[in-house]
Amino acid sequence: MSDTKTVCSIGIKSDPVEYRYSYDWLFDFLERHEIRYMQLGSFFELYSLEDDYFKRLRDNALAHRVTIKSVFTSHRELGGFFTGEKAIEKVARRNYERLIEIASLLGADYAGSNPGAAYRDRESAKDAGIECYLSHMKELMGYAKYRGLKALTIEPMSCHAEPPSLPEEIDYMLRTLGGHHRTDPFTVPVYLCGDISHGVADRNRRVLHDNYELFAMEIPYMCEFHFKNTDSAFDKTFGFTDEETGRGIVDLKRVFTMVAEGQWPVDEVVGYLEIGGPKLGRDYSDHLLESQLAGSFDNLRKSSALIYT
Repeated sequence: MSDTKTVCSIGIKSDPVEYRYSYDWLFDFLERHEIRYMQLGSFFELYSLEDDYFKRLRDNALAHRVTIKSVFTSHRELGGFFTGEKAIEKVARRNYERLIEIASLLGADYAGSNPGAAYRDRESAKDAGIECYLSHMKELMGYAKYRGLKALTIEPMSCHAEPPSLPEEIDYMLRTLGGHHRTDPFTVPVYLCGDISHGVADRNRRVLHDNYELFAMEIPYMCEFHFKNTDSAFDKTFGFTDEETGRGIVDLKRVFTMVAEGQWPVDEVVGYLEIGGPKLGRDYSDHLLESQLAGSFDNLRKSSALIYT
């Protein structure tokens, strides 16, 4: 655990520009707004691109004074460890290895994903899926060490079928992988990539564990997280413009207070704005992305300044 007060840097996950704007556009925006960190979200071509693409992307980011610090999935595409299908499991493993390689090429510290989901018609297979995932992760921890990463990451989700979502699942999975790391020096640790909008509600929308409860218990395992706003049942997600802040439940001042007072396992923490942006692929909505991002960052910074002064 870090003994110093943790300052939370603000960054962005690249999801909202996917198939909408170029990375040049995003890097220009980040440089103008003095946002220094980006988490690269996955896209469908990512796993097939040659190494040189990522080297050029890294150099382009650095030319705009942006560090690609993390790589994280965007589409649940590495969930094959929960399917019970060996062919899909094999692809998930191969693509996870490629994700690690991409993070290394970018000079990123972390690579990660949500573990996966048990099929709704086969939820009894969830425990077996967890064990399958953990078995692969123990080996991937070694590969990440070989490729020079600092850690791998897991995102806790908001759904019983997508572990870890419950406190006991989070604790079990992180303790299991933490124990493996302590006994094998040729591995990296596994931390959480949290999300302040993630809580757990049942099928009747009754909240079982709210987003603040889960975020607080995750901090000792967490190295980075996502800033997202949400409603009272963790259904819709959106940003932090003035209008969105008024209809969402996430209190940014409370979040930054939790960050400042928490005991983190790392010295440097980045919270990435993770939103989809306006409706994709419409002439009347695509152009709104810049103002949405700018409005969210303005409120993130105002709330951060209330704590870090």
